[in-house]
Amino acid sequence: MPCIRSIIVSILTMQRLWQAALFVSIAAILYLATTSNSYPIPAAPNDKINHLIAFLELTLLTRLAWPRLSVLWYAPALLAFGLVLEVVQANLPYRDFSLADLTADAVGIGLGLLPWPGLRLAQESDLRKSPESL
Repeated sequence: MPCIRSIIVSILTMQRLWQAALFVSIAAILYLATTSNSYPIPAAPNDKINHLIAFLELTLLTRLAWPRLSVLWYAPALLAFGLVLEVVQANLPYRDFSLADLTADAVGIGLGLLPWPGLRLAQESDLRKSPESL
């Protein structure tokens, strides 16, 4: 019976799963950022917290989906996504452009770049180092 750690590492190394989760999250965030409907999901009372959590999640999913991708590629891309969302919102009659939202996005990305134990486990596991590869 596999131990919990090996199950967790196995899940953390499923890059296709994390790539799919990232694209679903991007679609959901795009919808939520542009809809005029009230959110049917729990949200923080402060909009900036929602931005921080969304971009923290996007950063973690990106790190899991492409563990070898340089931060110099995906951090600016995620921030550009946040900027695009703000520009789109500036053109919607029921939304506004906000530099504070973009700042919250950047803080979320920064928090997502911190060392996270699960991400380290996923990056350390390499099949070439396992006994099964012999």
